Amino acid sequence: MAKSPEDQAASMIANMKANTGKTLEQWIAIAKKSDEEKHGQVVKHLKAEHGLTHGFANLVAHKYLKSDAGSAEGGDHALIAAQYAGAKAELKPIYDALIKAAKALGKDVEIAPKKTYVSLRRNKQFALIQPSTKTRVDLGLNMKDEPANGRLEKSGSFNAMVSHRVKLEKPADVDKDVKAWLKKAYSQA
Repeated sequence: MAKSPEDQAASMIANMKANTGKTLEQWIAIAKKSDEEKHGQVVKHLKAEHGLTHGFANLVAHKYLKSDAGSAEGGDHALIAAQYAGAKAELKPIYDALIKAAKALGKDVEIAPKKTYVSLRRNKQFALIQPSTKTRVDLGLNMKDEPANGRLEKSGSFNAMVSHRVKLEKPADVDKDVKAWLKKAYSQA
């Protein structure tokens, strides 16, 4: 089975100085001096100005911005709690229904919270859950060659890391169709 994202990050951090010439702490200091505040901007800066590969630049950006589960204060639970706080609190039962459906797919489902969404992984990401508005959770799915149809739409500008999106406004929206799409995405991962 593939390494978890945490194991991969730990391996990259352990090998960072040998591969890049600097430690993680040194790269974080460089990122801080760039005055960039958004993940994509930090990655772009580190790649363009310092020649880091995308993987290392992405890792440094996450650690600098504390946007990965391992860096966030309070860990996974704090990231999820922050996503469903305030005006989005009413959406948490939709998230819970999706997580229940995802866990039923197999013991190899990994739930990896990020700052603004939760990634569902197997060997690779097969879905993501994001509270996009105060009235809607978006389920992003990776499904090759699946046509858009009805509620299942192409991801468009929603998120480049997935091929499709389903908009969910209540827990009952996590129905047999959504579970079937989750299963298909899981089986392709």
